[in-house]
Amino acid sequence: MSFDVTLWTVFVAAMITALATGLGAVPFLFVKQFSRYWLSLFNATAAGLMLAASHSLLVEGANNDPWLTMLGMVVGLALINVSDLWISRRGAPDISDLHGANARKALLILGIMTIHSFAEGVGVGVSYGGGEALGMFITTAIAVHNIPEGLAISLVLIPRGMSAWKAGGWSIFTSLPQPLMAVPAFLFVTLFAPFLPFGLGLAAGAMIWMVFAELVPDAMQDASSTAVATMVTLAFVLMFGFQYLIH
Repeated sequence: MSFDVTLWTVFVAAMITALATGLGAVPFLFVKQFSRYWLSLFNATAAGLMLAASHSLLVEGANNDPWLTMLGMVVGLALINVSDLWISRRGAPDISDLHGANARKALLILGIMTIHSFAEGVGVGVSYGGGEALGMFITTAIAVHNIPEGLAISLVLIPRGMSAWKAGGWSIFTSLPQPLMAVPAFLFVTLFAPFLPFGLGLAAGAMIWMVFAELVPDAMQDASSTAVATMVTLAFVLMFGFQYLIH
């Protein structure tokens, strides 16, 4: 661990990455009404963004430990299936302005993105263990990367009736594990680093499930398969290119 970096520096840096997630809701401050067709396209766009984010997580995890990454994917798949079954049997609690099936989808995506943030928080802390320069670079990359992730969350929540301000707040909430995990990961970098591939795989597995179990079927309800496939692919390409530029 590099002792020229303070715990306060690590915490503030990780908090900035969390706050950046809320910026994904900003475009919706200027758009108020959505047709069912656009709701389908929003779901397709969110699916493409989440697929690209999952791809990024898997590449990073596999570069460190492919087997641990794959194990994380399987655990993530099992975890999200169990969670979905539990929610379906007991009923989803209301989330802000959302009720019933909409609340269930909101709960799933918020839960998945929160799990995803644990791994990113560890990534910030571990990077600062290698020095301030590396930590600042990784923090900037994750903060910028979090903006389209916040957009993906907003694309699911806002068309279903949640306000842009509340969606931005919930987006930030899903990223709060980043500052919470960054500090202990920085303090115990040698302990946390080996488990990072597992966390990345777990988040990716849950996100991929969300794409194909929830977002794509919803997108297909009021848009053609051609339109949905086109939006998923374009969103993937944009997110992939965005990630390439910031790295």
